[in-house]
Amino acid sequence: MTKDFLPIIKADMEKRGWEEVDFAFICGDAYVDHPSFGVAIISRYLEAYGYKVGIIPQPRWDTTDDITVFGRPRLGFLVSAGNIDSMVNHYSVAKKKRQKDAYTPGGVINKRPDRATIVYSNLIKRAYKDVPIILGGIEASLRRLAHYDYWSNKVKRSILLDSQGDILLYGMGERTIIELAEALDSGIDIKDITYIKGTAYKSRNLDDVYDYIELPSYQDIIKDKKKYAESFMIQYNNTDFYNGKRLVEQYKDNEYIIQNPPSTPLDQSEMDSIYALPYMRDYHPMYEKDGGIPAIREVKFSLISNRGCFGGCSFCALTFHQGRVVQTRSHNSIINEAKDIICDKDFKGYIHDVGGPTANFRHAACEKQLKYGACKDKQCLFPEPCNNLKVDHSDYLSLLRKLRELPKVNKVFVRSGIRFDYLMKDTDDTFFKELVEHHVSGQLKVAPEHISDKVLQKMGKPKVNVYNKFVKKYTDINKKLNKKQYLVPYLMSSHPGSDLNCAVDLAIYLRDLGYMPEQVQDFYPTPSTLSTCMYYTELDPRTMEKVFVPKSPHEKAMQRALIQYRNPKNYRIVQEALILTGREDLIGYDKDCLIRPKGSNGNYNNKNTYGNTKKKSNKNDEKKKKRKTIRNVHKKKK
Repeated sequence: MTKDFLPIIKADMEKRGWEEVDFAFICGDAYVDHPSFGVAIISRYLEAYGYKVGIIPQPRWDTTDDITVFGRPRLGFLVSAGNIDSMVNHYSVAKKKRQKDAYTPGGVINKRPDRATIVYSNLIKRAYKDVPIILGGIEASLRRLAHYDYWSNKVKRSILLDSQGDILLYGMGERTIIELAEALDSGIDIKDITYIKGTAYKSRNLDDVYDYIELPSYQDIIKDKKKYAESFMIQYNNTDFYNGKRLVEQYKDNEYIIQNPPSTPLDQSEMDSIYALPYMRDYHPMYEKDGGIPAIREVKFSLISNRGCFGGCSFCALTFHQGRVVQTRSHNSIINEAKDIICDKDFKGYIHDVGGPTANFRHAACEKQLKYGACKDKQCLFPEPCNNLKVDHSDYLSLLRKLRELPKVNKVFVRSGIRFDYLMKDTDDTFFKELVEHHVSGQLKVAPEHISDKVLQKMGKPKVNVYNKFVKKYTDINKKLNKKQYLVPYLMSSHPGSDLNCAVDLAIYLRDLGYMPEQVQDFYPTPSTLSTCMYYTELDPRTMEKVFVPKSPHEKAMQRALIQYRNPKNYRIVQEALILTGREDLIGYDKDCLIRPKGSNGNYNNKNTYGNTKKKSNKNDEKKKKRKTIRNVHKKKK
């Protein structure tokens, strides 16, 4: 936060006639008053209930001056790292520092600290010893219990302990924050607020804790990876609001973290009321001189229609954060917001997206889920769609039609994720046809992630034949409509279960498809996903079977290069991967080959690009060792 912000705060408090705030909200993002930003929703919701909230965006962490700008808040400090985990925000999967931060003025980096929630909370403790500290947001939510931390390669304690926070709100916290605010306002001490769903807190004993499952202790899980996997699976099976149990994790004889069951999902009227709050729908004007906040561009003319996801992808944290029960807004609520968008001076006639975590989910997975909660022992779509699954796009289609008919709207696009296996399960093609005809902006983004069924099984994704049928149907519909529109498949390399042979299979698939992706995402082990548990333990927590996990940077580079085998810069490493896997048949002049032999007159003999091809005895010793290790691993697998 810059010094320019301080007089703005003081002037605004005087204008409102405030002598103090009820809550001071510290956030790692710049302030954007838009319903796509958690800070805006929580602060506006508290305001609607009559609470005074002062927002402190991106405070300096080498001084307490910014933290104390509102003085001592009456009820407590709210702390969030922002819309994105601060470590993911700062570092690539290769642990290299990123060059841009979309949630900071002008996109500059280093306006928030690493592990922002912990740093901000400890800063508050320096300034105020006894003011309640309430943690929330994605960073805290996914670290509420002991978790594997990729950046330090260690199992970390609950963030409540390292931050010295008093209570943590996990998941989507509107209902929880109001219950907590009312408890504090009534005079209840923060240490006695132990009963609210959707919270986690610290305790010295279990005297008042009931009906709980005790997880393996922190000491056990840091010593035994199997215990870690067991603990993770217990947590994973207790993320549902209806059947999730209270969880207890011990650290010392007199130190426990208690996680209460998840909060009840919002009903439609509650969702509508949240999105009807008086958001300015833009970043604070003080950021204009610095170039604005880049993150607003993606969401300013988009509409959120749902929350939650019953897709259950292994690498996604939505099960832990939002849950598997889909919550939706009414058509009227969404259309009213669309009318506000249309009135914006910068609106050009295009609604960029209508969706959520999965755009084409507009209701619960089945009737049983509404009555008994999500099943603990099976997924809705994986490995095959459940017989009880309700597949119906009619409500979503009706919504899109209404939005298309609004005056001044030229196009309504669907750019958030479409779950193609769910779409293919629909016996009525009406939605699919109208999606292609009206809602694709030249390219439709989908996420097959891989084509090896062995890898897809670990990912919790459908088999490749489902994607192939989807591609054919998409192509056929485009031909009938005389449209030239394409699919942009998201692909992931180095996911647990993916060895070099699987990566070669993916390269061959792309060759036959005639597609070369511009970008490839290496698997990123972020906290509290099933895939991250596999990455750390090398076990599938669902079955406790061993999983091959590519961890060395060199092997990961080979898997990534194989997906982009046509890139001349990748020639040497692709060649090495093909030799290691015994696939020299893919090196040659035949049309089915991936690359040409070294030194040929084809595309892959440019010495300026690849340098001297002679062996360098000294510098390559370390590389030889790595190659030998990888070769041995793949020989064993064969």
